[in-house]
Amino acid sequence: MNRKTHDTTNVLVVGTGGQGVITASEILSDVAMVSGFDTKKSEIHGMSQRGGVVTSHVRYSDKVYSPIIMEGEADLLLSFEVAETVRWLHYLKPGGRAITSLQRIVPPAVYAGMGSYPENPEETIRERSKNPILVDALPMATQLGNPRLVNTLLLGMASTLLDLPLDKWKTVIENRVPPKFKELNLVAFEQGRSVA
Repeated sequence: MNRKTHDTTNVLVVGTGGQGVITASEILSDVAMVSGFDTKKSEIHGMSQRGGVVTSHVRYSDKVYSPIIMEGEADLLLSFEVAETVRWLHYLKPGGRAITSLQRIVPPAVYAGMGSYPENPEETIRERSKNPILVDALPMATQLGNPRLVNTLLLGMASTLLDLPLDKWKTVIENRVPPKFKELNLVAFEQGRSVA
């Protein structure tokens, strides 16, 4: 059976070190691959061990030649921290969507007086993204029993916007997380879908 030609889907995943950005992008890449797409991923860790910026580019299509998303070409911006969402909004294409956790992690440079945290980041996101999904994901994850579930919650939300089969998401999550956390991650994924 021949599948119709698929335009390249570009997803930029951003946050700070230790939030699960890399894990989320690896799961997304795996889902795209097991769904039959050529998939490329690139990441920049920065000073991720010290709460620095972490970005990951994920691109999938029938054929992808470069792992890097150009400015103004992202279909989806998936962000773990609200100021990082603002920082990367220029990567969204016209009509692109943003999903962001409203968690605020103020960088050390701000405390040292070498920078400032954006004022009203939620308002900026709403102005510059079509129908953004803004959610306080950390309290949701904590209520489910583990703050590290933020990435699975956000992936659940992303799954409602991306053209990847639901069963592939669940299979990859089951295979990627430790067995004792499998059920909890599937619950978080479904909760993310219901929020979106």
